[in-house]
Amino acid sequence: MNRSFVVFAGVAAIGLTLVLSTQTSGSAEIRTSSKMNVSAKMTTGATRTQPHRLVVQVDVNDPATMNLALNNVSNVAQHYSELGQKVEIEVVAFGPGLHMLRDDTSPVKARIKSMNETMPQLTFSACGNTRENMTKVEAKDIPLISQAKVTKSGVVRLMELQEQGWSYLRP
Repeated sequence: MNRSFVVFAGVAAIGLTLVLSTQTSGSAEIRTSSKMNVSAKMTTGATRTQPHRLVVQVDVNDPATMNLALNNVSNVAQHYSELGQKVEIEVVAFGPGLHMLRDDTSPVKARIKSMNETMPQLTFSACGNTRENMTKVEAKDIPLISQAKVTKSGVVRLMELQEQGWSYLRP
């Protein structure tokens, strides 16, 4: 009986030591966490110096998706404008989504023109590979709207921007 009591007391003492050390380190973690939150608050808000950056993918020939992408672009630009912060936005169109930037088939070209006039931070990139393939299939030159710039590969452009820290959106 005495032996069992000694073993029990020893186990209890070890357990109490572990509980106390966990509570102490937990308090330290909370203090560290609070410090991190304070510094995080300092880097957000109107004092932000670097612009937010968003890349939007359009890869379907669907007017609703194209308009949704443009709505998202407008909302993001307006949000950061109201906060007094800068934002850079690039829409990358490839595959069937290239119709968004085609002068002869775009259902949103008037809206793009209007947005481009009021949003200098907005860029439209057209996939050169898709354009070449459409040229072959349709046996004619594929005209793009004046706001579009050609990039060799839309997918590669998306990858490169994400690798540079841009946020990604596919509506």
